Amino acid sequence: MNARTSRPTVTQVDAVDITSPTARDATPLQQIDAWFAARDWKVFPFQRTVWRAAQKGKSGLLHATTGSGKTYAVWFAALLRVLSQGAGRQQGGLRVLWLTPMRALAADTVRALEEPLAALLPDWQVGMRTGDTNSSERARQDRKLPPALVTTPESLTLLLSRADAREQFRRLDVVIVDEWHELMGNKRGSQTQLALARLRRWNPDLVIWGLSATLGNLQQSQDALLGDASANGVLVEGTSKKRIVVDTLIPDHPSRFPWGGHLGLQMLPAVIAEIDSHQTTLAFTNTRSQAEIWYQNMLEAKPEWAGFIALHHGSLDKSVREWVERGLKNGELKAVICTSSLDLGVDFLPVERVLQIGSARGVARLLQRAGRSGHAPGRVSRVTLVPTSSLELLEAAGARDAVARGQIEARAIPNKPLDVLVQHLVTIALGGGFTSQELYDEVRTTYAYRNLTPEEWQWALDFVARGGQSLTVYPEYRRVLPDEHGIFRVPDNTIARRHRMGIGTIVSDASVQVKYLSGGTIGSIEESFISRLKAGDHFLFGGRILEFVRMHEMAAYVRRATGSRGAIPRWQGGRMPLSSELAHAALARLEQASQGMYEGAEMQAIAPLLELQQQWSGLPTAHSLLAEITHSREGQHLFMYPFAGRSVHVGLASLLAWRFSREQAGTFSISINDYGFELLSPVPVNWQALLTTAGIANLLSTDHLLEDVLASLNASELAQRRFREIARIAGLIFQGYPGQPKSNRQLQASSSLFFEVFRKHDAGNLLLTQAQREVLEQELELTRLRDTLEELQQRTLQVHQTKRATPFAFPLMVERFREKLSTEKLTDRVARMVRELEKAASTH
Repeated sequence: MNARTSRPTVTQVDAVDITSPTARDATPLQQIDAWFAARDWKVFPFQRTVWRAAQKGKSGLLHATTGSGKTYAVWFAALLRVLSQGAGRQQGGLRVLWLTPMRALAADTVRALEEPLAALLPDWQVGMRTGDTNSSERARQDRKLPPALVTTPESLTLLLSRADAREQFRRLDVVIVDEWHELMGNKRGSQTQLALARLRRWNPDLVIWGLSATLGNLQQSQDALLGDASANGVLVEGTSKKRIVVDTLIPDHPSRFPWGGHLGLQMLPAVIAEIDSHQTTLAFTNTRSQAEIWYQNMLEAKPEWAGFIALHHGSLDKSVREWVERGLKNGELKAVICTSSLDLGVDFLPVERVLQIGSARGVARLLQRAGRSGHAPGRVSRVTLVPTSSLELLEAAGARDAVARGQIEARAIPNKPLDVLVQHLVTIALGGGFTSQELYDEVRTTYAYRNLTPEEWQWALDFVARGGQSLTVYPEYRRVLPDEHGIFRVPDNTIARRHRMGIGTIVSDASVQVKYLSGGTIGSIEESFISRLKAGDHFLFGGRILEFVRMHEMAAYVRRATGSRGAIPRWQGGRMPLSSELAHAALARLEQASQGMYEGAEMQAIAPLLELQQQWSGLPTAHSLLAEITHSREGQHLFMYPFAGRSVHVGLASLLAWRFSREQAGTFSISINDYGFELLSPVPVNWQALLTTAGIANLLSTDHLLEDVLASLNASELAQRRFREIARIAGLIFQGYPGQPKSNRQLQASSSLFFEVFRKHDAGNLLLTQAQREVLEQELELTRLRDTLEELQQRTLQVHQTKRATPFAFPLMVERFREKLSTEKLTDRVARMVRELEKAASTH
């Protein structure tokens, strides 16, 4: 966890010197120093800064690169507090709580925390409590929690729902939240904030530390972690000299007419050569289907690697994932093709190289994955980008620039998710009960709910007490009621049991198990994908081509397929949008290219494409918005290139189509990617008239933006789909008892019924408002859309009439064809189009 060389810099260092303390606390520090020295490890300045702050009872956020020693910075801070208490440390009960965002990280964390205990606190144990903990261990912990406990936000919430929760946490001294950057941007982070507020209420002197890497909004992150105590918090940056190398595998012949994924497997020989020249490599992909395809093709190309390369993603069975992780730790695997399932803090020291297949889409994600190699202070972390499209060479150049400048994305923090609050009210009612005003004041101390109004609080309380306006007559929705002393409690054991079973729904996936007919579970897969398959269809899963046989009791039964492969699953997470930071870095490179400057191997490789784009049209830059008008047999095309990312382009294209149609009636087909969008009209459209100076100003206006976005999209359908997850978290939908789960189709039917009931009879229901807000904020990124519109208003519009699809327009046309054509027909059509365009380019 520590190294012999790298010496980080420190910010916000407290002036108190703990290296020459009083006799009372000198011995514990000397013990710790001796432990480090015995391993030939240096204690870094930022680690001592954390120790100083914690000794003084301060909380804070530690931000440092992956593999720089964060874990032992906060763990030894907690141990130092215990050791300094002398005899008092012998008292039983939970003293240190360690929260991890993933169950998969828990066992690895426990091993790291146990290592120094034999020398420093031999009477201590580190326990683990997650969804994987067996019943006998849970029973032991229910009687008495261990001195240190590694758990997840869901398991902590379950502990808080116990009637004796306050007594269980009575002696808690330190809480450590690992990988805070992964939690803070979602509802699990809101759940964590509420849990921490409860623990702080029981112990106002509680010390809380968060660990984070790759964050752009540090102060806001600390505010979210510490709530209203953040003003007295300490922000420590362990900025080390750890070197991160970002480079690119350059394809031999980058196409001048790229399309999404077309390079892909053409890069397989180069990837195999990279893997062959290193001991252990992680090859990251952005989607599970992409990981499956690369793993399968790598085995076909190198059959002798069978047993030495592996596949790892979140849908595979837990036993398979654990086998892969053990193989990585022991240096037994040559390579692992993986997804974000290996992004987080598991420590795989043997990993020498990281490959990123396809664009990482964001600087933070790229740095996080780079840190999987050289995962120790002083070691070089290296990530090599493998482009799957020629335009990803542009992203690669921009990514390296952004990394060098430290331009890392901020993580948005959910604002007042009421479904989580509703769940929390029932949890606290179970965990000893609450009075309305006291719990309202407590909830308001969190960052997520700091602006919660009394009216919103009263609505949430009324919703759990009687189901709101429309569910009053149903007893099962009177979940929390006041007793004779005004303390709100759960009045029924059945409600209590169902609530505890539903606490984990914040991370629940709509998935079904995949099983062989002959027996054995392979993993889990999205029900939405399986529901599209017919008996006999083939799909790739777990590195095998499988034939779908039937669905039965929430399991998809399959057999090994024979013959040609069929459908490839479109896994969730396949549409990660380009971040603003990476988009701006790419636009800066295009600005240079427009002036004839092609610095670096990536830009030199893509120069023929960009030069042809300029010849036939122009280049978008940070100061110019490029629009292209093209006529074809399909109709009239408008291409625009804001470089704002896929999610923003969905809203932007729909918005412009809506605003166009108000000026001239018409129907548009829409195609999008991370660089731009296409509007295709089958009837003539006077694009030039619509794109005048006054016209573009109206089209890009932010006036009435919310109303126009809602009108341009099927917002009601989007909100209804989003409402299902909100209803599950809020406890409206019971998912069934163990062994008797409800299908996701049943859950969707139930949530749709609630949605319609609320819409017709309880229009003021705030969960409906939340569903609409989440669609706008998360799926359509309304805030970023507004920022993009304001940014585009400042750019000069360049409109070009083109005779044919340009290099930038071509991938958008292919995206549209992809929805209509089979893989084979798409490949044939694309190849024919490329031949025609290359012929035109050579005679231009």
